[in-house]
Amino acid sequence: MRPLGPAATRMAAPPEVVFDVIAAPYLDRPSRAMEEKLHVLERGRDMVLAAHYTPIGWLGVTTTVESVRFTRPTRIDFRRLPGPVTYVVETFELRAPAGCTGLDYRGELGPDLWAVGWWWEDRVAAAWERTVERSLQAVRVEAERLASRSLPSSGHPNPERIAAKPALRLPGNSGLGFV
Repeated sequence: MRPLGPAATRMAAPPEVVFDVIAAPYLDRPSRAMEEKLHVLERGRDMVLAAHYTPIGWLGVTTTVESVRFTRPTRIDFRRLPGPVTYVVETFELRAPAGCTGLDYRGELGPDLWAVGWWWEDRVAAAWERTVERSLQAVRVEAERLASRSLPSSGHPNPERIAAKPALRLPGNSGLGFV
């Protein structure tokens, strides 16, 4: 096994908003921008089966199919189903330290095909981690944007205003289609 991450970011938004930003394309209808990166194949109450489309340079686009489990508001787990990379498990965990939200990512990537698999794994892992970093930044930007719209004059989030927001939409280049 080869570890992925860890990666972390802090954002000025409550965990519920951050969770909703990540979960919206899966649990609600994806935005137009996300439709090119994500297709929900099956949807349950706390879990979806989703196809993720990731550009891989001149080779085109690769598709990975993953189960995505939601534990509101603190955790989202991804498990890749068999495909070009033998084994991948990822977790995004949300914490609420001191008026902000911490979003931690970690995962594991496992190859097959012995030496060839290990060589391929190094190349895939680097691209995978870059994609995750871009996704974390996109989540931070959108969550902070939504949280700033819901701040009353006291400067603290108003949960009623956050809950009353229309469906969340990620920016077009957000990249939540985790490899």
